[in-house]
Amino acid sequence: MKTETIAIKLEGGAHPVALLVQEASKYDSKIYVEAEGKKVNAKSIMGMMALGLDNGDQLKVTVDGTDEEVAMQNLYQFLSGK
Repeated sequence: MKTETIAIKLEGGAHPVALLVQEASKYDSKIYVEAEGKKVNAKSIMGMMALGLDNGDQLKVTVDGTDEEVAMQNLYQFLSGK
C-alpha cells in the first residue's frame, strides 16, 4: 500500500474530479482519495463529486494493489502537473 499527500495543480483550469476518475480507472489497484475528513473511491464519479475538489486543494491518495507503484507515480505526476 502506498500513500501520498498531493496538491492538485492541473493546467488550463480543468476540473480535477472527472479527470482524476478517468486517470484512476486506468489501474487495477484500489485507489482512495481523502480530503477534509472524507475518504472516497477515486474511481467513483459520485464519490469524488462529494469531495468538491478544485485546483490548489490538498488530498491524501492511497493506492493498494498489483500495480500500486506505477499507479501512485502516475497519479502523483498527473495531479501535481509535473
